[in-house]
Amino acid sequence: MRPVVEQEILALIRPTDTERQQIKKVAEKLVQAVDATGSARGMVVGSIARDTWIAGEHDIDIFLLFPPSLSREELEKRGLSLARRIAAQFSDRFYEKYAEHPYIYAKVDGYDIDLVPCFDVKSAAAIQSAVDRTPFHTRYIIDKINGLIDDVLLLKQFARAGGIYGSDQMTEGFSGYLCELLVLHYGGFAPLLEAASSWRPGVVIDPERHAAKQFDEPLVVIDPVDPKRNVAAAVSLTRMMGFVELARGYRDVPSASFFTIADQAPISHRELSALLEKRRTYLYAITFATPPIIPEILVPQLKRSVAVIAELLERHGFPVHNARYEPGESRCIFLFELLLNKLPAIRIHAGPPLWNRENADKFFEKYAGGQSGGLPFISAGKYAVEVQREYPDAKTLLSPESILGTSLGKHVRKSLEKGFSVSEGADCYDPEFAAFIGRFFDRSSPLARIKRK
Repeated sequence: MRPVVEQEILALIRPTDTERQQIKKVAEKLVQAVDATGSARGMVVGSIARDTWIAGEHDIDIFLLFPPSLSREELEKRGLSLARRIAAQFSDRFYEKYAEHPYIYAKVDGYDIDLVPCFDVKSAAAIQSAVDRTPFHTRYIIDKINGLIDDVLLLKQFARAGGIYGSDQMTEGFSGYLCELLVLHYGGFAPLLEAASSWRPGVVIDPERHAAKQFDEPLVVIDPVDPKRNVAAAVSLTRMMGFVELARGYRDVPSASFFTIADQAPISHRELSALLEKRRTYLYAITFATPPIIPEILVPQLKRSVAVIAELLERHGFPVHNARYEPGESRCIFLFELLLNKLPAIRIHAGPPLWNRENADKFFEKYAGGQSGGLPFISAGKYAVEVQREYPDAKTLLSPESILGTSLGKHVRKSLEKGFSVSEGADCYDPEFAAFIGRFFDRSSPLARIKRK
């Protein structure tokens, strides 16, 4: 017997018969339109096809399956052409988007539609692009999911409320397909949580017992249709352990709070100012134009760039307490919280030991004239000298010369080269990023956030 709290949640997230009929009607007419062209075969994929979608979701994925004899170039050209024709039949709101190769997004009858060309291969072993696997995922789940659909819905809502749903670069969490496979493997929502409560890094799940290689990610779930792929490759150790924490917390004290998505209230300028006064830390923001590239390429570059700038600050003596990034539609922001923002004008520059005669002599000759501000002295058998600090305050260090001298992501560098702004303290407040700034200071685990609710 399912717990009352789960029954109540299912009543809220399970699509009604009317909702199912409406969304399937739209999906079917799009598939029929594709089939009618004779150029490709239409197929509904994803959660809509598998009946594992949550009420209110309006995303429909339609795949356009082309003969595998086409070249990648022909698939892209003919696939996009057909996708545009189909979209134009039902909508005047459609445009091109990009994944491994381009596809068409359209708004049809209030639903978000992705029209994605792929190869109609006979087996997943014969895929020519990553999206070719998707039809096989859909068939696999449809064949096995009967009786467990409600468990998948619960898991998806549980993961969403916990902030760990989504395999995108920003989230690094659980995809819908991964949720389905975990429920299938463990036989339901409850047994999955029981098992996950004891997970450690290195868990390997192989539903078909056909793994063809080893993986080093913290969670490994071998794709049932592709023995060389880890479905959980996107799941970071932080997100995996977040799920473990949530599983333990829910099993201890089941509550609807574990399924409730809480909105993050944006921080105000006054609240930010008071928070910094209380924390006695130093906040710096770098804002710049968002590079015109897809999120899958942009996010790793933002992640790398904020890390190298944080390392630059650390290297010059400014301890970084927290550093994060956020891409916006038109602008991106890097946010750094420092424990110090000003340093003495001088610092000790360590030299070689005196028994290393050659290098010791070079060091002595270089600094013996006192041009650097001090004369060489001996400390613990090594030469050292007091020198003027190049960057005695953090804001001076965050200059174009210094930042552009680091190993930034390619497209981030191009954007920063065109100009960026540096803000300090409460002046870092920006209405566009108010919610992000609030989250920046709200460092709490998924269970801690739920307990707070």
